[in-house]
Amino acid sequence: MANEEQIEILRQGVASWNIWRKDNSNEPIDLSGANLRGANLCNANLNKANLVNVDLEGAKLRKANLINADLSVASLSEADLMGAKLSHANFIHADLRDAHLPYADLNQAYLYEADLVRVDFLRANLSQACLHGAILEGADLFGSNLYRADLTEANLFQANLSEANLSEADLSGSNLINAILVDAILDRANLTNCNVHGVSAWGLKLDGTTQKNLRITPVVGFPAITVDNLEVAQFIYLLLYNEKIRDVIDTVAKKVVLVLGSFLPEQRVVLDAIKERLRKLDYLPVVFDFLNSESRDLIETVSLLAHMSRFIIADITNAHNIIAELICISERLPSVPIQPLLLSSQNEYATFEHIRVYHSVLTPYHYETLEELLAAFDEKIIAPAESKVDELWKERLSK
Repeated sequence: MANEEQIEILRQGVASWNIWRKDNSNEPIDLSGANLRGANLCNANLNKANLVNVDLEGAKLRKANLINADLSVASLSEADLMGAKLSHANFIHADLRDAHLPYADLNQAYLYEADLVRVDFLRANLSQACLHGAILEGADLFGSNLYRADLTEANLFQANLSEANLSEADLSGSNLINAILVDAILDRANLTNCNVHGVSAWGLKLDGTTQKNLRITPVVGFPAITVDNLEVAQFIYLLLYNEKIRDVIDTVAKKVVLVLGSFLPEQRVVLDAIKERLRKLDYLPVVFDFLNSESRDLIETVSLLAHMSRFIIADITNAHNIIAELICISERLPSVPIQPLLLSSQNEYATFEHIRVYHSVLTPYHYETLEELLAAFDEKIIAPAESKVDELWKERLSK
C-alpha cells in the first residue's frame, strides 16, 4: 500500500520532497498505485522508490532521479523524462507510449515487455538494458546507445535506429519490419531469426555480426524467404518484388557495353557514333574516357564496370595508357569479350601483344574512316563480340 504521508509531501512540491528525502534517506519510499497524473516532478529524488502501478501519465520528470526505482505496470504515457536517471529501474509491463526520454540514462534498466510505442529515445543510454519482448513500434532510437542490450523478440516495426550503437546487442527473433538502420553499429550483434522486410540498411558496421535466417518477406500471406546478410536482404527483396529493379538487373546483364578509349577532340566524333549505333541496336553504352581521368589507379574502377558488361569495345587509337587495364580485365574476367578498334594510320602498340594471348580478346578491327567503321559495325564489331559471348559462356558451363 502507498504511504499517504509520503504522497502528501510529494504533492507539496519537488523542493519540499527533496529536502524531506535528504533528512530521511533511509526510509523506504512507497508511492505504489498513486495518482500523479500530470504532476511536475522535474529533478525529484525518487531513487529506489516503489512506483508500482503508479499513474504518471503526462507527468514532468525531467532530470528526475529514478535509479533503481520500481515502475512495473506503471502508466507513463506522454510523460516527459528527458535526461532522467533511470539506470537499473524496473519498467516490466509499464506503459510508456509517446513518452519522451531523450538523453535519459537507462543503463541496465529492465523494460521487459514494456509498451514503448513511439517513445522518443533520442541519444538515450540503453546499454545492457533488458528490452525482451518490448513493443517499440515507431520508437525513435536515433543515436541511442544499445550496447549489449537484450532486444530478443522485441517489436521494432518502423523504429528509427539510425546511428544507434547496437554492438553486441541481442536482437534474435526481433521484428525489424520497415525499421531504419542507416549508419547503425551492429558489430558482434546477434540478428538470428529477425524479420527484416522493408528494412533500410545503409552504411552499417557489421564486424563479427551473427546474421542467420533473416526473413525478407512479410509475416502474413507470403512464403518465408530467408537470407543470411542484412545488406543483401533488401536487395534480394527488391529483385523479387520490384519489377523495375528486375528490369534494371536484366538490362545490366544483357545490354551494357563498356566503351574504353582515350578520346582526343578529333576522336569524339568516333565515340559519339559508336554510342549512337549501340543505342540503335538496343544496347546500353557505358563510356570510360581515359583522357578525362586524373586518377593513376583506374584498374578497380574499370574492372567494376567490366564486371557489369556484356562485352567491351576498346578503341586503342591514341590510347596506349589503357593497355594495362585491358590486360587486367583479360586476366580477371576471362568470360567478358574485348573487341579492340584501331585507326589504320596507327600501328598497334608493342604491349598489345601481351593482350592477344587471352582467349577473350578478339582480333583488332582496323578502320580508315568513321564511315567505314559504321558501315562494318554490325558485321565486324557486334557479330564477333556476340559470337564470343556465346562461346565463352558455353566453355564456362562445360567446366
